[in-house]
Amino acid sequence: MKLNELRDNEGAVKSKKRIGRGPGSGKGKMGGRGIKGQKSRSGVAIAGYEGGQMPLYQRLPKRGFNKPNRKSFAVINLGLIEKFIGEGKLDAKAEITEDALVASGLVRRKLDGVRVLAKGEITSKVTISVTGASKAAIEAVEKAGGTLTTAAAAAE
Repeated sequence: MKLNELRDNEGAVKSKKRIGRGPGSGKGKMGGRGIKGQKSRSGVAIAGYEGGQMPLYQRLPKRGFNKPNRKSFAVINLGLIEKFIGEGKLDAKAEITEDALVASGLVRRKLDGVRVLAKGEITSKVTISVTGASKAAIEAVEKAGGTLTTAAAAAE
């Protein structure tokens, strides 16, 4: 056997159907697309159209409600605050405000305020002033010897 005698097995390679190549091909003239109409043209996808039947996305019940004036808070964890203090990006001696958090890069933008959650450990004695905080976060900061004041608590 020589290299020029190598061949695939019979039927192993099947050439693709070439449409629009004359009447003898069986897929000539309109190329299997029928006559005229939107679907006979190129670049058409009628997604979600079910031929006059009520589409599935309209048949299914709609649930819930999206509050148009809901508040969106930037969320940070105590562990991250401790990490930034350790790296020197935040000053534990000075009061940690929302502006200080943004300046350090811990929070990208304040949105409607900053909310502190209790994930992670905090060992530094810090004074934090933010819009909101979880009860567990407040307890963890006070346990470390610091204070955490929220705008909600200040308003009362």
